[in-house]
Amino acid sequence: MRILIVDDQRTVRLTTSQAVRAEGHDADTADSGRVALLKLQEERFDLVVLDLHIEGEADGLEYLAKLQKIVPGLAVIMCTAQASIGTAVEAMRRGAIDYLEKPFTPEQLRTVLARVERTQRLKQRAEGLADQVARTAPPADFSPADASMKTLVDVVERAATTRATMLILGENGTGKSQLARHVHERSSVAEGPFVTVSCPSLSRELLESELFGHVQGAFTGAIKDKWGKVEAARSGTLFLDEIGELPSELQPKLLRLLQERSYERVGDTKTRAADVRVIAATNRDLAAAVKAGTFREDLFYRLNVITVTVPPLRERPADLARLAQSFLQFFADDAGRAVRKFSPEAAAAIRAHPWPGNLRELRNAIERAVILSRGEELELGDLPVELATASRATAVELGALVPLDALEQEHVRRVIARTVKLEEAARVLGIDIATLYRKRKRWSAGAADTTEPVA
Repeated sequence: MRILIVDDQRTVRLTTSQAVRAEGHDADTADSGRVALLKLQEERFDLVVLDLHIEGEADGLEYLAKLQKIVPGLAVIMCTAQASIGTAVEAMRRGAIDYLEKPFTPEQLRTVLARVERTQRLKQRAEGLADQVARTAPPADFSPADASMKTLVDVVERAATTRATMLILGENGTGKSQLARHVHERSSVAEGPFVTVSCPSLSRELLESELFGHVQGAFTGAIKDKWGKVEAARSGTLFLDEIGELPSELQPKLLRLLQERSYERVGDTKTRAADVRVIAATNRDLAAAVKAGTFREDLFYRLNVITVTVPPLRERPADLARLAQSFLQFFADDAGRAVRKFSPEAAAAIRAHPWPGNLRELRNAIERAVILSRGEELELGDLPVELATASRATAVELGALVPLDALEQEHVRRVIARTVKLEEAARVLGIDIATLYRKRKRWSAGAADTTEPVA
């Protein structure tokens, strides 16, 4: 933790700083409440140890309110030589998280710091659990059956315990962000934050501010100082998603962050130290981008310390059925559905589909199918129309034994797709328009027809 010690007595500041550093924390000091306020505007601290009575200044309880106004939720420990039950209760009522009576021993300070650190870790874990609960997919499974995925997981888990920069490559939807989080959770900084920066989501100016932070007045709209994601990820992991989209103007600054572990906020001249582990991911071919001149070669090699490529789902047939069943179980429980397995036709359609959207497409398809399911078995008609019709078309083309209704439905679908209006499709099929409407209504109970021509 980074701890600010606010006391008007120099000896108290020095001895407390030494005790804090002996416990492995960073310490800074302020000899007055005014200096403490200025430092909080310039620096980020996890905890403030604040003297209740600072000579020549306002009461410490007033500064407690001012500090927390600058940094809402700031952890503050009050300490004083004039302790009483009343002041302790009042300090806690106003937002202090603990209380120390002077003179306190190193052991007493150690106990309080351990309690604060434990509370903050529990808070981070609670926030992480809330984030997991909010997700609409089951937690990632890193016990794959596919040989290539087993090798990949082995590599990243061995590298996770180091501070080495990691680059994760792969198509969209293959689970690169989940893999990055898995690395974080097995790393030495697992107790720290996991902070994501989406490189394509903002303009160059806003992305630089998002990443490094800015000072008031640095640009139009910068009405107050802001800490960036680099500082937010301190003592944790900074995940740069879609690093291949990083603007060329920011690439030298990221290179410096990786090489020197230092940076400046936008509009600031003060160099700050970065204490983060960096993981980057992209679906682009960075080597080709280097040759094309859109990505810096030195940055590429600095990122390319531990590089893994997540294979697409179509190349992982051994994992497909297991993942589909996992999604089925999760969404059935979430939606309160009785469905517990796939029909043979639905399972065959899942195996036959190429899944260009990878895990993301599979997850969405299974979620939709579970919502539409009626019994304990997920049917072919519950799946998205492109899976159901493709499966029927494949069966027809291979001359498989399929129900007459499936043959008719596939033929009607193809005729509708090649005609302009439903009236024309009905003429080609040799039936009246009312019959065609009734057939399509019956079939739509299983899967909505998205190929309707413009009437």
